[in-house]
Amino acid sequence: MAAKETSFAQNPIVSVVDDDESLRLSICELLESVGIEAVGFATTHALMDADILDRPGCIILDVRMPGVSGLDFQSRLAANGISASIIFLTGHGDIPMTVQAMKAGAIEFLTKPVRDQTLLDAVSKAIEIDKEKRAEQFTTNSNIALYATLTPRERQIMEAVVRGALSKQIAFELNISEITVKLHRSAVMRKMKTPFVTHLVRAWQSIPADIRDDYPA
Repeated sequence: MAAKETSFAQNPIVSVVDDDESLRLSICELLESVGIEAVGFATTHALMDADILDRPGCIILDVRMPGVSGLDFQSRLAANGISASIIFLTGHGDIPMTVQAMKAGAIEFLTKPVRDQTLLDAVSKAIEIDKEKRAEQFTTNSNIALYATLTPRERQIMEAVVRGALSKQIAFELNISEITVKLHRSAVMRKMKTPFVTHLVRAWQSIPADIRDDYPA
């Protein structure tokens, strides 16, 4: 689990999925010529079997291939909770197909043949977006784990603090002393590893509401 949580810190890898072997090889060679690790696959099944989607990077994906199409594969990844930065590269694109892919979160939809620099720019953009998403998810996961260590009373205090309530107000709402509120507040800040209230607010906002509800105050 720890390896997956810190996967955003690994070197990125680009998966090139296309049933045209010569195109796969040329794209991989282009990427490796600028120092980007790349690996080619003839099918989406082969990519899934390789078990490299935990690594940061992106997928260059042909739309029409034998078996599962690129658009179907994009949908399957999303349905399984796998967030991947995808660049579609196709010789058979049309406007409805492009709109569908972009609405589903594709980074770019490029038509063959594509200029080397255009593809490299798209890959660079996709990798950065993927790194940012993985870093955000790591932060969210960390905050969820820290939030789980709070007592029910500390969760009450945290909720009140992030909505801007003063210690005196919190004491009145919870019918406890102001000193007790301050002690709990100090414990919350320590457990959540947040030296400032602004950091505590960001931590709270990063935790999905349904997960907060799983830990009732």
